[in-house]
Amino acid sequence: MRPTQATDHHAAGSPPAVRLVAPGHSPVRVRPPAGGGDMGPRGPRGGADEVRAADRDVRAAVSRVLDEVLADRVERSRAVDPVFADDIALRVARFTRQGGKRVRSRLLWWALRACGGGDGVSAAAALRLGAALELLQTCALVQDDMMDRSPLRRGRPALHADVSAQYGAAAGVGRAARFGDAAAVLAGDLALAWADDLVAETVLPAGTEQRVRRLWSDLRTEMVAGQYLDVQGQITASRSLPRALRSACLKSALYSVERPLALGAALAGADDTTTAGLCSAGHCIGMAFQLRDDVNDIFADEPGRAAAGDDRERAGCAEGEEREWAGDTTGEGLGEEPCRTVGGSDRERLGSADGDSAAAESLRREPGRTVGDDRRSAGCAADGDGGEWGRRAAGGDLREGKATYLVALARDRAVAAGDRAALAVLDRSLGNGGLTESDLDAVRDTLRRTGARAAVETKIGRLIEQGLRRFDDTPLDPEGARRLRELLVAAAGAEPSRPSGRTGGADPAPGVPLCLVASVREGSRP
Repeated sequence: MRPTQATDHHAAGSPPAVRLVAPGHSPVRVRPPAGGGDMGPRGPRGGADEVRAADRDVRAAVSRVLDEVLADRVERSRAVDPVFADDIALRVARFTRQGGKRVRSRLLWWALRACGGGDGVSAAAALRLGAALELLQTCALVQDDMMDRSPLRRGRPALHADVSAQYGAAAGVGRAARFGDAAAVLAGDLALAWADDLVAETVLPAGTEQRVRRLWSDLRTEMVAGQYLDVQGQITASRSLPRALRSACLKSALYSVERPLALGAALAGADDTTTAGLCSAGHCIGMAFQLRDDVNDIFADEPGRAAAGDDRERAGCAEGEEREWAGDTTGEGLGEEPCRTVGGSDRERLGSADGDSAAAESLRREPGRTVGDDRRSAGCAADGDGGEWGRRAAGGDLREGKATYLVALARDRAVAAGDRAALAVLDRSLGNGGLTESDLDAVRDTLRRTGARAAVETKIGRLIEQGLRRFDDTPLDPEGARRLRELLVAAAGAEPSRPSGRTGGADPAPGVPLCLVASVREGSRP
């Protein structure tokens, strides 16, 4: 995938901390709820009202955790070196705070709730791990922008471009560009370090520590592997269907959906059957999302179709927290979290949740920015947040030389049919940074003529059907399951449907990534 616009909940004074209450019973719990007293910033505080408030707006709850963590990290960075704090730490904090729709952290949260979790310890841990996922996403996006030479992110200069511009006058364009790249690598490293710190410092429910930490370790490795396969495929001009599927699995099915669900289930103490069912559903939905993103990358700007960001936007605003997503194409369903500036002075630093020091001031709203701007900025895909205002120009993957499953399938079919004209179009377009609109039209025609687009649309539908069927067959807490299902449906870009109650296929052993078993079991044949 390409990765909150929550309401501005950083009012003066200390926001209520979150302590969630588990349902009275759950068919999937394998241990009694852990107790939870007032444990401070790493543990649960508050009561049932705060629990319900967090259920109403997961993004706001995760953002409160990020406020506290980022304020502390920026302050500590300033103690190390003020220049480092201003140039790197504040940029990482600002990027994370302005983040996308918190899809991964919301999936984690609702997996916890669907599996019957939500006592003080597990709820606090879920919100902190959700915040850690957002920091991990910052690492991925900052470095991805640098590797892809993307100048913009969320309507602003990408981090590497921003640093380069800051030093361009003194160092010259070439040296400043190389310096910006180095700064982006270091900023990504810092975000990853902060994410790991957050996980390491989190109090986990008794009996879940080993499982949670192994999942976190695997998720980090898989994220890097997915990024590497992306760039390795570009340099080797790989056109392999299995490699395209594996890359999609690592980038989307695992990192963006399956692993967050597994983390939530682990924190809830879910049994192996429940965990396997959730992961199977998440794998299918994640693959469907990535394939839909591949199609939108090429076909979104066609006459009569919405821009690429619109389909992605739907995936970010539907959770049932404020509005249903269905039919909401205006961006109104997205909460409004004004983008805020972070300057170098103490007064402009990131704020903590406590609001009791100069560093606790909330980030200020940027002059001249409007709520409409922020909504456009929110309309982004879950793993990359798109380009300017959350939308990328059509054909971005083609220009970057990424052989997606859609393109690889078209090429395979052209080879099998001896269609030299189709092969010529695909080969000269892939990796062509100067691709024109007429060139893109030729690619679109080729994808239709080879039947690749129709085949991928069919595959997307099949994956969504399989994913929802497996989800519906998994024993879950009814209310948590309803909210999680809505989020999965929205992420897949599917129409809402009632639970089917049909039986899905057998699942592999718990903990084994589905896309690493038999090379993507669900419909691996074109």
